[in-house]
Amino acid sequence: MSENKIIKISVRNLVEYVLRSGDIDNRRTSAAEKMAMQEGSRIHRKIQRRMGPDYRPEVSLKHTVDQDQFQILIEGRADGIIEKPDGVTIDEIKGMYMDLSYLDEPFQVHLAQAMCYGYFYCFDHKLPGAVIQMTYCNLETEEIRRFQVDKTFEELETWFQGLIHEYVKWARYLYIHEIRRDESIGELSFPFPYRSGQKELVVSVYRSILRKRNLFIQAPTGIGKTLSTIYPALRAMGEGLGDKLFYLTAKTITRSVAEEAFELLREQGLYLNTVTITAKDKLCFLETPECNPDACPYAKGHFDRVGDAVYDILHQESGITREIVLDYAKKHQVCPFEFCLDISSWTDSIICDYNYVFDPNVKLKRYFSEGVSGEYLFLVDEAHNLVPRGREMYSAILYKEEFLLVKKIIKTMDPKLVRLLDRCNKELLEMKRECESFRILEDIRFFVTGILSLFGEMEKFMEVHQDFKDRDLVLDFYFALRDFINIYERLDENYRIYTELLNDGRFMLRLFCVNPSKNLKECLNKGNGTVFFSATLLPVSYYKELLSGDQEEYAVYAHSPFDPGKRLLMVAGDVSSRYTRRNKREYQKVVDYLTAIVSEKKGNYMVFLPSYHFLKEVEEVLWETSLENLGFTFLSQASSMNEEEREEFLQEFSKDRELSFVALCVMGGVFSEGIDLRADQLIGAVIVGTGLPMVCTEQEILKGYFDEKEQNGFDYAYQYPGMNKVMQAAGRVIRTVEDEGIIALLDERFLRPDYQALFPREWDGYYEVRLKNVGNVVKEFWCQRERKGENEYEEDIETSPK
Repeated sequence: MSENKIIKISVRNLVEYVLRSGDIDNRRTSAAEKMAMQEGSRIHRKIQRRMGPDYRPEVSLKHTVDQDQFQILIEGRADGIIEKPDGVTIDEIKGMYMDLSYLDEPFQVHLAQAMCYGYFYCFDHKLPGAVIQMTYCNLETEEIRRFQVDKTFEELETWFQGLIHEYVKWARYLYIHEIRRDESIGELSFPFPYRSGQKELVVSVYRSILRKRNLFIQAPTGIGKTLSTIYPALRAMGEGLGDKLFYLTAKTITRSVAEEAFELLREQGLYLNTVTITAKDKLCFLETPECNPDACPYAKGHFDRVGDAVYDILHQESGITREIVLDYAKKHQVCPFEFCLDISSWTDSIICDYNYVFDPNVKLKRYFSEGVSGEYLFLVDEAHNLVPRGREMYSAILYKEEFLLVKKIIKTMDPKLVRLLDRCNKELLEMKRECESFRILEDIRFFVTGILSLFGEMEKFMEVHQDFKDRDLVLDFYFALRDFINIYERLDENYRIYTELLNDGRFMLRLFCVNPSKNLKECLNKGNGTVFFSATLLPVSYYKELLSGDQEEYAVYAHSPFDPGKRLLMVAGDVSSRYTRRNKREYQKVVDYLTAIVSEKKGNYMVFLPSYHFLKEVEEVLWETSLENLGFTFLSQASSMNEEEREEFLQEFSKDRELSFVALCVMGGVFSEGIDLRADQLIGAVIVGTGLPMVCTEQEILKGYFDEKEQNGFDYAYQYPGMNKVMQAAGRVIRTVEDEGIIALLDERFLRPDYQALFPREWDGYYEVRLKNVGNVVKEFWCQRERKGENEYEEDIETSPK
C-alpha cells in the first residue's frame, strides 16, 4: 500500500508556499488583490487567440519526483507553449489592473510558476533549455508587457531541485500521516447504535460520494445529521474517494457541533486532523485588523516564521480550534488568520463558513482558483441558508453617494481621478432621474466602461498614496469597484440589474444574482461530491433548482426517530398575521393564545413573531396585562444584540423560576435556528404567521424572475422561504429523542392545502384549534405525557432486579 503512495500538489501552491518571505502588508493593492479571476480568464483567452499557429494554449503538465517510500506529483497548466525551430518558449499570462509602467520585473512567484513548467517541458521532451516568458496584461487598457529570460535545462533543473528540497519534509509528513489516517479509518466503527433511519442515511451519503454525485438530505432534528454525514464521508476518504473534507456551516454554533463530532470519532481511534477557520476580525490580536508591518508586530516577518509555526502545530494538535490557533500564533509571533489558512493546506478536514468555498472575494484560492481542483468532499450543513447567502456572495452594489464622498476626500490629490469620479457620478445621476422607486435595466455597458477607467486610475492612486486621511474609506470604495467589475463578468440569465431609491435617500445600482446555482456549482465541481443537509430542505425541488440547478440530483428524506406522542402540533384557525388584519384585537388574540397555552404547564416557551414591529405591539399588550392574569414572565429579543447579549438571553432558559418564562423572538432572527435548548430548557414554541418575507424590491424581482420562467414566482420568492423560517422556529422544541413539547402555528393560512403540502412528514398529525378550546387540548396533552411517564416508571420498577 505505502510503496505507491503519491503526494499531489499544484505548481501554484508549491511555489507560493516555498518562496514566500517577509511581511504581510495590505496597504499595497498589488499581488493577489490585483487578480480579477473572471476578467483575467477572459484576457487569457484573448491573448492566446492572437498568438498564431505556433502557440499552444492551456497545456497540462506534470512531473513526478521519486522519494524513498513515495512520489511527489506536481501538476499544473501552462498558459501557452510556443514551439519554433529555434527553440521553445513557455508563456505565463497574468491579467492585472495596475499600471504596467510600475512593473520593473516579474513577480517572483509568477516567474517561478513559469520556470516549473519550463523544467517539466524540457525534461519530458529532452530539450537543452527554454525561454521563460512572463506576459502581463492590463485588464482595462489591454496594454501588454513581457519579460523574457533564457534558461538552460541544467539551470532549470538545479533551481527546481532546490525548490522541491524545501518541500520534501512536508511531503514526508503527509505520506506518514495519510497512511496512519487511512488505517485508523479502516478500523473505525459508528460510535453509537444506529437510531431509526440513521443507517440508511449513512449508506446514502457513502453511495453518493462513491458515484461522485450530489445528495440532498431532508433530516429532522435529532437524527444525528452531523455524525451521519461525517462518518460515511471519512470512510469514503479512507478508501481513496477524497483527500480533503470541507464541513461548511452558516453559523458559529454548528461549527462547534462539527468539532465535537470529530473529537468523538478521535476518541474511538480515528487519527485525523481538522482546522476551524474563523473570521479575521475574531482572530486578530489587534482591536481593529491592520495588516501591515508598521501597525502589527505579527504581520512583520510573518512569512519568515509561519512555516515553522505550521510544522509545530501539526505535530502537536489534532482538533485545531480558534483557541489553539491563537495560542500557537502568539508563540510563533505570526498573524493568526493567515496562519490558520496555511494550516488548512495540511489538514484532512476544514470546518468553515460557506464563504471560504463560494465567495469570489473570500474563497480559499489555494483550493478554488481557476485551474485548481482536488479530491474534495463537501458537507453543507443547514443548507437552506446557502440560497440567500449565495445570492449575496454573487451580487454587487454601488452607491452614488460614495462616488461623491471619495471625490471629496481626494479632490486636491489627483485631478484625473476626480474627473473620472465625476463622469461615473453623472451617469448614475441620469439613472436616478429615470428611477421612481426601482427600475430594472437591460444594459449598463457604457457605465461599466467608465468604471473600468476609474478603477485603473484608482489602482495607480492607491499604489502612490500609501497614507492619507480617510484612506480606509477610499480603499473600501476601491474594493467595491473591484467586486462590481468581477461580478459584471458573471452576468447571464441568472442575474437582474436594477437601480433603487432607498428609504435613507441613497441611490443604489445592483447586480443581483437571482439564481446562484451556476456560480455555486462552479466551486462544487472542483470536488468529488457534495451532501446538502438540513432539517428544513422542503420542497427539495426548490433547493435543487437554486443550489445545483439539476432536478436529477439524489435526494433522501430521513425517517424521524421521534415518538410523535411526545409532540403536540396545533394549528389555530381563528387568528391571522396578515397585514390587513394587524390591529389591537389580533395582537390581543395572540396574547390570549399564549396565556392559554402557557398556563397548562410551567416551563420555558419561545414565541416567534413576524417582525420587530409586531413584537413591540404584542409586548405592549403584555405590559398592559397584570402579571397575575398572565401567569408568566417574559423577555424580548432586541434588534441588534451582540454575542454577549445573545448569550445572556439564552442563559435565561437555564434559570429556576416560580413562574413560566416566555421569550419573544423574531422569526428568521438569531434565535430561530442554530440554538440548542434541550429537555426542560424549552417545552413550547408558538409561531405567529407564515414567515413570508416583507414585500420589497428584491422579493418582487425574485417573483418576476421565476414567473418569467413559468415557475410560480410567489412560491419561490415568498412562500417557500417563509415556510422554511416556520419550520426552523418549530425545530427549536424537539432536539433529542428525550424531548417533549408543543408547537402552535397561529395563522389560519396553515390550514390551506398549499401550506399543508409544505409540512414535513413528521407534521402529519395535528390538532385544529380555536381560542376557546386550545387550553383543553394542551392540558390533555400534558396529562397524557404525565400518565405515560408514570406507566414507564412503574414498568421500570416491575422489570428491575428484585
